[in-house]
Amino acid sequence: MPANTPQEVDRLFGEYVNAGDLENLVALYEPGATLVGQPGQVSVGSEAIRAALGGFLAAAPKIQMNVVGTAGDADVVMLYNDWSATLAGPDGKPVEIAAKAVEVVRRQPDETWRFVIDDPYARG
Repeated sequence: MPANTPQEVDRLFGEYVNAGDLENLVALYEPGATLVGQPGQVSVGSEAIRAALGGFLAAAPKIQMNVVGTAGDADVVMLYNDWSATLAGPDGKPVEIAAKAVEVVRRQPDETWRFVIDDPYARG
């Protein structure tokens, strides 16, 4: 399912992460998009993003997404998202993480929205 509004990109991201749905997760990104999977780890393009997100999904995360603000125009919007997740740590025990993201989404020719830049840790 594609995103029909900028905020829906984050809602669907959470839905697809929680379902472990890598294909639909990658489809939320433009083919040349950039994902900062962890501070200092930049993935550019669909295959690199697939690899980064596949590694994240391997930890069976359950994520909550919360868009707290937006800025932009009719075609490019910046989302401010406070998110948290629980996932399996290296020892198999649950680990909780949380951060404040900045994401840029762009309206596509078919009127849907996709990530151009996704930095889950941008706001500390």
